Amino acid sequence: MYQSHFGLQEAPFALTPNTRYFLRAPSHSEALELLLVALREREGFIKVTGEVGTGKTLLCRLLLNELDKDACTAYVPNPGLPPETLYEAVAEELGVDVSQCANMHQVLKALNQRLIELAMEQRPAVLVIDEAQAMPEATIEALRLLTNLETESTRLLQVVLFGQPELDTMLAKDSLRQLRQRITFQTRLQPLSRDAVGQYLRHRLAQAGHNGADLFTSGALKVLWRASGGIPRLVNILAHKALLAAWGQGDRQVARKHVLQAVRDTESARAVGWLGGWL
Repeated sequence: MYQSHFGLQEAPFALTPNTRYFLRAPSHSEALELLLVALREREGFIKVTGEVGTGKTLLCRLLLNELDKDACTAYVPNPGLPPETLYEAVAEELGVDVSQCANMHQVLKALNQRLIELAMEQRPAVLVIDEAQAMPEATIEALRLLTNLETESTRLLQVVLFGQPELDTMLAKDSLRQLRQRITFQTRLQPLSRDAVGQYLRHRLAQAGHNGADLFTSGALKVLWRASGGIPRLVNILAHKALLAAWGQGDRQVARKHVLQAVRDTESARAVGWLGGWL
């Protein structure tokens, strides 16, 4: 659409998570380092929370790519499952043929055997759950019981939970205190600062093929940061619409007026005045 107009090879602000576009902003970089260190230390439960659109799924995929080198991973993107289905999903992800299992006891037995095999191969087994706030309480308790599988010296399964702040609310329940006590490391993704939003825009544009002066003026950047609140997904939406507006008017640079037009067209954006301040 506007790619050739701005010298781009692809759309820079697509909403589909793409690890090539990951920006090591302070909060996100610290979260990734924390995850890798905690997993190397063979900790049991690790939790990452963040508001909608802060980049949890992208970080999740980046972590899976990092772990693929020397660990066996199980990825559950939609965990709103009953306990039995969760066990089967984890087993299948780790390479267990559950079709040969007649009941849940056999599934757990086969899964335990697979985890022991991985431990003997010195390959950590890591379960990564995205959108963990969607898990039913019974499934969360089943997840805790699953981590009881261990030898005298080795924890057989590590679990990383990615979720929205509602996950913290759910885990605060007294009935889930046993699992809550097993979470040894946790972090929360923060919105991008104004400077980080500028870096984010330049990084994504460069990855998409841009090689030249900044496409967004300082005034446009200010409005975009305020209207998005530093939430990466909103930054993507507003930046995409602002580029469309500039392209439609034949402009070669995105100005404040183009971002304001994008803000008016986006219900989830924060309202700003014509000078870029709060309404």
